[in-house]
Amino acid sequence: MNGHRLKTLAWVSALYDLLLAVPMVFAAPATAVLFGAPPPVPVVNAQLNGIFTFSLAVGYVWAAGAPEERRGYFWVAGVLAKGLGVILFLADHFLRGSPASFLLFAVTDGTLALVTYLLLRRPASA
Repeated sequence: MNGHRLKTLAWVSALYDLLLAVPMVFAAPATAVLFGAPPPVPVVNAQLNGIFTFSLAVGYVWAAGAPEERRGYFWVAGVLAKGLGVILFLADHFLRGSPASFLLFAVTDGTLALVTYLLLRRPASA
């Protein structure tokens, strides 16, 4: 049962990361403006973030194929990367004044990190 939940989480996380990656790679300046931030300079920095996020999405698709056997990926991408992302979004907002819209990423990343952590803490047969 837990494997099915991890598989569902993998697909949700893959879709989430893909929906972030595509605009960052192909429309970084417009995406930044949409969220109330100035266009990135140089644009390649935002595009590299998009490629990183796309790589996470591909990893989730891979992990969905055998979620119990690939639990390590969930720990790295789902708990560590997304959890550190939350800390970075919050710190950037409160210390450097990044747009409040960025807190949406803290909430979504935080939710996915927490759900991932809770599912990984359950026994594989649960």
